[in-house]
Amino acid sequence: MVRRELKGPMPGRYPVTFGEVDLLQDLDRSSGWVISKDGVPQSYVDLDDATYLDFEYVQLMAVVIDLLGEGPLDAVHVGGCACTLPRYVAATRPGSRQIVAEPDGDLVQLVRDQLRLKSVPRLKVKILDGRTATAGLQDDSADLIVLDAFSGAAMPLDLATSEYMGDAARVLRPDGTLLVNIADGKGLAFARRMLATIRGTFPQVALLAEPGVMRGRRFGNLIVAASHLELPFAGLTRKAAGGLTQARCVYGDELVKFIAGARPLNDGDAVVIPVPPPAVFG
Repeated sequence: MVRRELKGPMPGRYPVTFGEVDLLQDLDRSSGWVISKDGVPQSYVDLDDATYLDFEYVQLMAVVIDLLGEGPLDAVHVGGCACTLPRYVAATRPGSRQIVAEPDGDLVQLVRDQLRLKSVPRLKVKILDGRTATAGLQDDSADLIVLDAFSGAAMPLDLATSEYMGDAARVLRPDGTLLVNIADGKGLAFARRMLATIRGTFPQVALLAEPGVMRGRRFGNLIVAASHLELPFAGLTRKAAGGLTQARCVYGDELVKFIAGARPLNDGDAVVIPVPPPAVFG
């Protein structure tokens, strides 16, 4: 019996360590693929163009990355799925060394088998949760930490606390940048506490989001950039407003007003992590 060699990804439902995921081809872009879990899109990659970013919040993350100092980056990605941003960094900053922490080993294998993960140069994937993976990294070893970890539609609480932010600060170099994806809805209570938490460790913080999300009118993603050194606030404001995803950039006194006295999150706090209403994803 002659075995037929597969020429490309095969759409379908696949078992992974923590449940099942759907691998779906973009009907409008033949090289585009989506990984979805429980009806929630988790990751989008274009196998022919790593610089094409379909999700709006990922576009905002790329705005921040593009404004970092020139040259290769030592980057850590907490949360991997299809590794959209690691592919982007590898394409836009050749020579970058990257580590991805993803606890779902079967999902990582699926992405290796179906979505050409091995083609990404200088990328190492660790089958670990974010807290454990970060604890194992050396001091002052990263230029960038990207925190984009979700269990289904909810962010793991142990990655949202002051204790974790302190460990991320330990791993970052003095001029390093932390990039965080937060999802929240009406009232933005969780986002405000997350901002208070991050700001308790990093004195320079910027928040980027679409105006409707920023005002708490609808559920969506908010992107936080944080550092010990001053961020390129003018560039972030300009590029966020003028990009494909038109967003606001809030920092300084305006950010203090946004936080509005919210308390930082600590290990052991009882917190309800927001999840999107069913209508968000149809």
